Amino acid sequence: MELRPAEVTSILEKEIEKYKGETSMQSIGTVLSVGDGVARVYGLDDCVMNELLEFPNGVRGVALNLEEDNVGCVLLGDATKVKEGDTVRSSGRVISVPTGDQLLGRVVNALGDPIDGKGPLGTTAADLRPIESPAPSVVEREPVKEPMQTGIKAIDAMIPIGRGQRELIIGDRQTGKTALCIDTIINQRTTAGGDPKDPEQMICVYVAVGQKQSTIVDVLRRLELAGAMPYTIIVSASANDEASMQYLACYAGVAMAERFRDEGRHVVIFYDDLYKQALAYRQVMLLLRRPPGREAFPGDVFNLHSRLLERAAKISRDAPKINPRYKKGGGSITALPIVETQEGDVAAYIPTNVISITDGQIFLESALFNAGIKPAVNAGISVSRVGGAAQIPAMKKISGGLRLGLASYRALAAFAQFGSDLDKATQQELTRGERLTEVLKQGQYVPMPVEQQILIIYVANAGHLDDVPAKRVTEVEKAYLRAMAEQHPEVAEGIKKTKNVSDSERAAMDKVIAAVKVQLNTKAKG
Repeated sequence: MELRPAEVTSILEKEIEKYKGETSMQSIGTVLSVGDGVARVYGLDDCVMNELLEFPNGVRGVALNLEEDNVGCVLLGDATKVKEGDTVRSSGRVISVPTGDQLLGRVVNALGDPIDGKGPLGTTAADLRPIESPAPSVVEREPVKEPMQTGIKAIDAMIPIGRGQRELIIGDRQTGKTALCIDTIINQRTTAGGDPKDPEQMICVYVAVGQKQSTIVDVLRRLELAGAMPYTIIVSASANDEASMQYLACYAGVAMAERFRDEGRHVVIFYDDLYKQALAYRQVMLLLRRPPGREAFPGDVFNLHSRLLERAAKISRDAPKINPRYKKGGGSITALPIVETQEGDVAAYIPTNVISITDGQIFLESALFNAGIKPAVNAGISVSRVGGAAQIPAMKKISGGLRLGLASYRALAAFAQFGSDLDKATQQELTRGERLTEVLKQGQYVPMPVEQQILIIYVANAGHLDDVPAKRVTEVEKAYLRAMAEQHPEVAEGIKKTKNVSDSERAAMDKVIAAVKVQLNTKAKG
């Protein structure tokens, strides 16, 4: 083969012309020490707070301590795969999670990786959002005035929650806190029939922190049975996961929710629960040698929860004019954080922190739960700081005085145990309170539409059930709602459409409850 220098020269010239010198710079460090899920890294001089770092064997970490000569980071994965002397690369981005419609119906971990065995999410790099972002400013918000119906009579009537509100669910273990969340998720089907593509459909995000994996699977199964998963995302950081994943899961959940909010959608997010998140945060911070404070929690544990819950808000219609991050105004995030108390101690450190951050609390009491009053809502110390603004006018009228009346009944009932000589007014109050308590009892996983709630609360508050034996109140309630649906379906439809109760609708309710009582009395005698 003959080699021609002219040809070789021309080929080389062409290759040189095509060549583009591309250089990239990457920050690289070395692991100084590793242990208990925390690594100290030397050499990452341009590392930023909350930056995602890449360790060997697919392990990732987050930079949390930026010191003079090293970076303290928590590992998000199997710490046994990382050893002293390993090379660490900076990713150049703060920790982010995938967001968007592709996550609906899925179970993901704190990094947004799917863990439900249904394959990849199908999101792109454009769908990534940082888990930490500033809360909406005062001018970007508007007052909370739209109701967020839970489907639970005791809450929608006495402690109403509005879209954009932060309402704490607090109580001892095994008092029905998670069940309350599941009922609320199931009830969101009523907003647009459970179609996630409908802009009116409320999106739900359930963040499970430090729960048993079996509990998370039970929640998933229950939501699938109720047809609620198509509009729900579950973010799981179980008790089996690293403390770092448990602490970050809540921020990942709210970042996913913010994507929908910024597109003008309504979202409700559940943090189950923030006490376990605070414990995980304490563990991580102590390992990073941050100074401990009260109950060994770091000094910024209040900020941990306040910056999380401050991201829940009702966004103004004009927000896109103020801040281009909002594609469409009018969206909202409603936050329902859960805090587990020890022996009903609401004055402990974390419970008081979260109570002071939120716009009210629903207190679930063990004594009521054990007495068979479910949901075990203590009407006396439960409160919504939004109140009637978060109720439709019909519910506002019908349920007026219900919470105070029930709280007064509980106090009187305790007093009445010690004496039998009670005046007529006190006896009447005890009778009414007992019937109201029976009416507000509700089975699990059967949320009730607001128009049906109004039908039954009206007759109870008006005194129509005072002459019904307490044991038969549930039977009368079922028969009455059935009769209303058969004889006067237009009443419930009218309330649903006008959001008010007319005099003719009240008359129809009075007539039907009287007929039902006569019918059931005749049956009982027969």
